[in-house]
Amino acid sequence: MANGPHILIVEARFYEDIADELFEGARAVIEAAGGTFERVQVPGVFEIPAAVAMGRKKRGKSQRAFDGFVALGCVIRGETSHYDVVANESARGLTDLSVKHELAVGNGILTVDTKAQADVRASRYGRDKGGDAARACVAMVELKRKLNSSKSK
Repeated sequence: MANGPHILIVEARFYEDIADELFEGARAVIEAAGGTFERVQVPGVFEIPAAVAMGRKKRGKSQRAFDGFVALGCVIRGETSHYDVVANESARGLTDLSVKHELAVGNGILTVDTKAQADVRASRYGRDKGGDAARACVAMVELKRKLNSSKSK
């Protein structure tokens, strides 16, 4: 991408080691695409859609608007239904935002049964779900640019 995307990475820090690994995967993909990023942190996954909504109309430190958003975090199933609420509502919130406002969003929120599953999925040497989320975001930024440029022709 000639004019690399400027991405807002929103990461839930509830599981810090997992968040760090997801971030490293996302960072590597964004930088490889010639992009730049800013990183904000929220307490948990449930707060990610609100942070994306806040960033939608804001400009970053570079005074450049964000081209896309990468959501990173982890929900590990527990003994109660709280897992289902957090996993479902965060995904729904991100989907609603992306559709309503035509946002390029990469969803890297892990929903797993165990910490071991999360470690494998977050690892850059395993499933690299942070990298996958960034790749999805970059692809959607490219698609949005392509569709918007074809409108002006």
